[in-house]
Amino acid sequence: MKTETIKDDRVSNNEDQESCQSTINPSEWKGRTIEIDDAGTGDLVGNSFIGFRDTITGKIIYQSVPVDLYKEDEDQKKHILEPKKHILKVVIKALRILNHKEGDRILLCRGNCFDLVREYFDENEIYYEAAVVEGVLQEAVEGRLIQHLRKLGVSSKKLTTEAGFQRYFVLFNWVCQDFPNRERYVKTGFPSWPKKWRMIALERYQKSENFLSQRRELIEQRANEIYNVMLENPISARKTVSNSR
Repeated sequence: MKTETIKDDRVSNNEDQESCQSTINPSEWKGRTIEIDDAGTGDLVGNSFIGFRDTITGKIIYQSVPVDLYKEDEDQKKHILEPKKHILKVVIKALRILNHKEGDRILLCRGNCFDLVREYFDENEIYYEAAVVEGVLQEAVEGRLIQHLRKLGVSSKKLTTEAGFQRYFVLFNWVCQDFPNRERYVKTGFPSWPKKWRMIALERYQKSENFLSQRRELIEQRANEIYNVMLENPISARKTVSNSR
């Protein structure tokens, strides 16, 4: 089954044709190198993050991409373009923070979330090379994503910095457990969500003990409300007899 979590599935066609170097053992460069990588852009739940690393100083900074930009809407292209537009903005911002200069080399992740970034670099003659980002920056930005997911409440021990099928289903199962309250954290703009996975998540939730427990609580709450109303407005026995005549 194909999911949005596999990074190779998110590589643009143009980048597929390029030979990419790994950031673990990059080619020599006389100037400074800045690495750029993403995490979470293909994950079902939560914000995404873009990480930047200055290889000389070791400085790493992060920029977030809000989950709301990935929401399903009437304009089928909006949830695809808006995250990319936002990513372009944060890349420009981060390069300014890092004081990017003409002699610097940028090693840019191949993911298609950077499509507009590549266009911007080409138009402005900013030098970059396509790269498979591994090692320090990859671990750091994936770690930042995990911190975010933990704050949302994902407590599974199976949640790791390793992107792929396992992490997809850890997050999917988490959504299923409390569907009404957790769907807001889902990137509903992913095509497979409205077509398939949303219905499965809803069905699993309705079969879960959590759903049954919540139904019992609602029933008990309603029963208590009715009981309290009866206590506040008791029906007189005499009035009942009078009405029957």
